Amino acid sequence: MSATELVSFLQFQKITHIKLYDADPDILKALAKTKIRVIISVPNNQLLAIGSSNTTAASWIGKNVVAYYPQTVITAIAVGDEVLTTVPSSAPLLMPAIESLYSALVAANLHNQIKISTPHSASIILDPFPPSQSFFNQSWISVIQPLLQFLSKTGSPLMMNFYPYYVFMQNKGVVPLDNSLFKPLKPSQEMVDPNTLLHYTNVLDAMVDAAYFSMRSMNFTDVVVLVTESGWPSKGDSKEPYATIDNADTYNSNLIKHVLDRSGTPLHPEITSSVYLYELFNEDLRSPPVSEANWGLFHANSTPVYLLHVSGSGTFLANDTTNRTYCIVMDGVDSKTLQAALDWACGPGRANCSEIQPGENCFQPNNVKNHASYAFDSYYQKQGRAAGSCDFKGVAMITTTDPSHGSCIFPGSKKITNEARTVVNTTSPSNGAGGSRLTSFYSSRISAVDKALKTFLTIIFSILLYIPFMMILR
Repeated sequence: MSATELVSFLQFQKITHIKLYDADPDILKALAKTKIRVIISVPNNQLLAIGSSNTTAASWIGKNVVAYYPQTVITAIAVGDEVLTTVPSSAPLLMPAIESLYSALVAANLHNQIKISTPHSASIILDPFPPSQSFFNQSWISVIQPLLQFLSKTGSPLMMNFYPYYVFMQNKGVVPLDNSLFKPLKPSQEMVDPNTLLHYTNVLDAMVDAAYFSMRSMNFTDVVVLVTESGWPSKGDSKEPYATIDNADTYNSNLIKHVLDRSGTPLHPEITSSVYLYELFNEDLRSPPVSEANWGLFHANSTPVYLLHVSGSGTFLANDTTNRTYCIVMDGVDSKTLQAALDWACGPGRANCSEIQPGENCFQPNNVKNHASYAFDSYYQKQGRAAGSCDFKGVAMITTTDPSHGSCIFPGSKKITNEARTVVNTTSPSNGAGGSRLTSFYSSRISAVDKALKTFLTIIFSILLYIPFMMILR
């Protein structure tokens, strides 16, 4: 997407907070007057120049902040990303860079409106459970001590990237999956800190409290935790069996519910940390493992990977704003794999495949991709658009664009739907080059009363509740 298209997409999805990994000028310009709040970042490769020159820092603020604020609502600057653990050689430059940038904000009289911090990996905290025993890695105290002093003095947050997914994967058999996914637990399944007797119903709360206890051990109690990354991958390789659409949907949906409940953590029930979801788009070119490319809520073409659902608020993030989504074939799938998925959908899946029979409205174009898209959508709609019902072993995707064409009306379309058909599960091949094998059906006529009722039921009034949340952009 172009920057303008991206911002339009954000507005359509009702996303009101984003975090960038740089300070892209086109995006910052496009965000002007939208009221979307943005955290911009100093990439790690710019730390040397900024940390060693006040003039360079002032120039960076002038070019990337002053030039756009307040039309573009910049709320914070993230200086580097996981510097201590990914580029430890740059650690000595971190505080000089932060201090220089802050001085430039002061000179521009923006230091009260825009905060400065730096995101950390969870691995800087050692012995994270029980939280009361947590402490920062002592080898980084020479950086963490002055950083916490700065954050306390300026009222800025401690930025942390927390991933219960990795905690679970690294501690399988110790940390239950349900605890990682925010699923309801029996009291006997809750994690209990033996020193404080605080009960933890999910891994993320324990990670946040581990940060608070680590700061407390250094006598800092007035710095809040901001979770700058959290999420769950929707796809993985054979060594990542828990990276699935269902688990990603469950984690992110439950995370949103948890934050919106504003119940805080066991240690600080009065403080609810804000959270940025990692991430907005899948990154198909990322290096293995497979999960690295599949943290996004959306594909690069803006179609949702899955739909978040939050109890009491309808479908979340407006990626189902019309309350209509469709399941279609992904591009680039080989015909053999696609045919197998079509056979399942029209057979055991009991999708209504009558409309893709010869002579029917959706038979043309007579190819496996077209027929499979119709069958997939029929199955998806019959399943109530449930999470995981548009997958078909990775060959299907969800779209908000109605795939209906001509007289072919897809099952989920808002247009007048095709005549109902009763299913008889017998398989017969169709004719035509590149055509697909289809399940045959006998038609049944619906009565005039049924038609009238069906037409009436197409008139639906729905109330959609949009709730702003936060999103990360690469």
